[in-house]
Amino acid sequence: MSTIVLLPVYRPGQRLLSLITDLLEDGRDPIGVVVVDDGSGPSADAVLAAVRGLGCTVLRRPRNQGKGVALKCGLRHATAAHPGADVVTADGDGQHRAADVRAVFERSGRGRVVLGVRRLDRMPLRSRVGNVVIDLLFRRVTGRAVADTQTGLRAYPADLLTWLCTLPGERFEYEMNVLLAVASRDVCIEEVPIPATYLDGNAASNFGSLADSARVLRSLVRHATPQL
Repeated sequence: MSTIVLLPVYRPGQRLLSLITDLLEDGRDPIGVVVVDDGSGPSADAVLAAVRGLGCTVLRRPRNQGKGVALKCGLRHATAAHPGADVVTADGDGQHRAADVRAVFERSGRGRVVLGVRRLDRMPLRSRVGNVVIDLLFRRVTGRAVADTQTGLRAYPADLLTWLCTLPGERFEYEMNVLLAVASRDVCIEEVPIPATYLDGNAASNFGSLADSARVLRSLVRHATPQL
């Protein structure tokens, strides 16, 4: 199976190196790991140099523009450098273990989107409430039930990658726009249960709480407007 693991990062730390090392230690590792740094600046030089030393591709953006921009940058690279390969996206802040990434990429391909979904009862209360509300709205808007619309651990088939790069969204709302577009196309969505891992109270996450939640909700409202 030809699969690229894409890791968008901002101000990455040692957890990124641990994840990549664990991925590459297994005989089932992907054909490549692509790290897109979203404008972290010189503070990330040492970590990203170590990532390159592991044989990974590192793409560095000159300024911070958001996770959606970083993801699309990585997807464009994957289609150009590895045509025909599926892509698994994951967070490099410690939320996803190598075993979780493998579980998703082993189910990738065959024209379907695969989501690594977390158990709600293992999430911090704030994250749990937000996810429940957004998941319910997503089901109301699309008619599709998705257990974890906010997961960053996803597998995208090669034949969708060029199209995914055209979808709007610069920050965390991009991943919601992807799910809305996939649901509209009636693409198969498969779910793989993964643990919910929150280290240090989820301090490493770059999700901006109210601002990013508002962007996600706006995407849902815009999608629903023609149906109202």
